Amino acid sequence: MRVEEDGESESHAVMARIGIEHRVTSSHAKACRLPSGVSSRESLAIRHKEAKRMTIAMTIDAVSRSEIDWHAINWRKVYRTVRRLQARIVKATQEGKWRKVRSLQRLLTHSFSGKASAVRRVTENQGKRTPGLDGEIWDTPMKKAAAISRLKRQGYKPRPLRRVYIPKSNGKKRPLGIVTMQDRAMQSYASSLSVSSRSSGGDPS
Repeated sequence: MRVEEDGESESHAVMARIGIEHRVTSSHAKACRLPSGVSSRESLAIRHKEAKRMTIAMTIDAVSRSEIDWHAINWRKVYRTVRRLQARIVKATQEGKWRKVRSLQRLLTHSFSGKASAVRRVTENQGKRTPGLDGEIWDTPMKKAAAISRLKRQGYKPRPLRRVYIPKSNGKKRPLGIVTMQDRAMQSYASSLSVSSRSSGGDPS
């Protein structure tokens, strides 16, 4: 009886060992399904680096939308983040990785850095004191900070142009349409994507 029990326990141990070895072999085989010339360690390093980049970009942009201090914004970091995302969009487009392109474009357009750079661009050009149809200008740090929070593509609708007439040298006048500050910022906001598309020579959409 003891022999049978010992035999049973030994057979169970052997079968368990075989099962473990089979699982290890299967998991190892799955891990080895990598691109040619790339080891499992290199693959993990690449994935970790990619995840770290995304985390850094999201951390930089994790700023409270309701309590933005315009003077406390680190503009060097903002522009560096925008340039890095644009460069990654260009690279992904050239490699034909359209899902990654769309993901990076979404990250850029929803980022604090993308919105802040767009607002700063329209509040530091020559037309910064020229209001549109709504009569609004962003001439104070508080208004600029509020504009960053309001800059959203979802539900956005452009406002009509304010029509003014500029005198010409021959005595006549030419019409000029002036867009609102909000519309200018949205145009600048969208231009960050068009710059990436032009640089890469393609457009996944």
